[in-house]
Amino acid sequence: MKKIGLILFFFTLISCHSDVKSEDLKKLNGYWEIKEVTLADGKTKDYKVNETIDYFSIKNTIGFRQKVMPQFDGKFKTNDIKETIKIVENKNVFYIEYNTQYGKWKEEIITLEDSLLVLKSKENLEYTYKRFRPFSFK
Repeated sequence: MKKIGLILFFFTLISCHSDVKSEDLKKLNGYWEIKEVTLADGKTKDYKVNETIDYFSIKNTIGFRQKVMPQFDGKFKTNDIKETIKIVENKNVFYIEYNTQYGKWKEEIITLEDSLLVLKSKENLEYTYKRFRPFSFK
């Protein structure tokens, strides 16, 4: 029985560790649409339709995040507010540090793949994003 407990413990430890590598960071660039938020108690809030999406632009670990509204013609509207961001690494874990006139905070990059992004806040909220695909009437 102790062996099963140890196996479960190590599995949990490994599964909580981020697999993000420095070469993956370029995948953050582009448009991301929130898919769901997992609350600290494990409950999830699904987002079926989003009026705004997040645009990330990173170069050499420095960049910005901007909220944009996709339009049916393929263009985007924005309020021109850009949040300054910086990618930092601490003990093989990558974080996005945000800096705005309203405050500073950071989120851990849990997953960063071509079409999937998961960020975790210090409040234990997990934000799951999917790569945005423009509207199509075809």
